[in-house]
Amino acid sequence: MIRNSIQVLHAQGYKVTRPRLQVVEILGKAQKPVSPYEIQKMLKQQGRYLNHVTIYRVLELLCHLNLAHKLPSEKGFIKCILGNREGCHRFMICHKCGAIQEYADDKLCRNEKEIAGEIGFHTQYHVSESYGLCSSCYKGELAGNV
Repeated sequence: MIRNSIQVLHAQGYKVTRPRLQVVEILGKAQKPVSPYEIQKMLKQQGRYLNHVTIYRVLELLCHLNLAHKLPSEKGFIKCILGNREGCHRFMICHKCGAIQEYADDKLCRNEKEIAGEIGFHTQYHVSESYGLCSSCYKGELAGNV
């Protein structure tokens, strides 16, 4: 994630600063969505410090560049695994094991914009999270009911 993030920052005309690299590094290692306060705590454990405002600003930039995503229901941020893939990025979250699957669908994005336009709404940002069971947990549930 770090190499790709550096390339994207450069390509978009942003400087590769120490705070940006530190937040990218934490997101790259995180196995679940992390809040700005959790990022600050992880950095502190490494003997580093960033204030909350800086962390929020870096996360906002990373989301703008499609390098990270905010998952409102999970109250945290995750790295983007799809890069610049066309369509709004969406998430399926397993409520049993916490696995998160990211996907993008260009047609779904266009349909949402069309629906918004029909009701006079001007969309600036899309978020979609689906909850259920990943295939492993679902198979486990089925096996337990046999």
